[in-house]
Amino acid sequence: MAQLTGKLALVTGASSGIGECIARALAAEGAHVVLAARSKDKLERLAAELPGSEVIELDVRDPQAVAHALRTRPFDIAIPNAGLARGLDPVHKGSPADWSEMIDTNIKGVLHVLGSVTPGMIERKRGDIVLIGSVAGRQAYPGGNVYCATKAAVRSLYESLRYDLHDTGIRVSTVDPGMVRTPFSDVRFKGDSERAAKVYAGVDYLHPEDIADIVRFVVTRPARVNIGEVVVWSKDQASAMQVARRT
Repeated sequence: MAQLTGKLALVTGASSGIGECIARALAAEGAHVVLAARSKDKLERLAAELPGSEVIELDVRDPQAVAHALRTRPFDIAIPNAGLARGLDPVHKGSPADWSEMIDTNIKGVLHVLGSVTPGMIERKRGDIVLIGSVAGRQAYPGGNVYCATKAAVRSLYESLRYDLHDTGIRVSTVDPGMVRTPFSDVRFKGDSERAAKVYAGVDYLHPEDIADIVRFVVTRPARVNIGEVVVWSKDQASAMQVARRT
């Protein structure tokens, strides 16, 4: 039996990768999924496969647009998944434009979504918020500087939310993946697919479906159960820096 029938779920960054797979997993459990991202065409193709879903073209960096789109919706589940990395340069060679894009998306974008969906959840005395962090928020790595800092901020937001919302009936979780094969590295390296492919070469990496299945598990526990932090590694990954590669 579908466990999320009648639930309204929001997934940002739903046009590809982990976000797309989360949307599919929640829809398979019967949720009405609101698919949000900047790529409307990709969202519409996904929505055609997920009966009962709907599309919102949304840039989470825009607080007014986020509030207008989300504030009045009675979300039962919110997954502020939208995020990205840009570049892998040391700080002294980094791009301020890239820094701003990561900070505005990965931190402020999450805050804009939370500021819009939590008031309604508090009023209804229920809801699930699942943040998508990263092992990069727990362990920095060379060249990761700003991206790692943004994911460390997501982890701190998770901890703060548990204090802020502990008496509201809202469950708060964070799922922090290691190496997952998605368009993440293509975005980081700005379309350099050859460089992106080398990130995953020889590694039995995680699939986005693996992370989606964990999110599905988190939000389908009995109401008394709050799965707090889930750290997910590939079996080939000992840390953010140490990865076994097979030739």
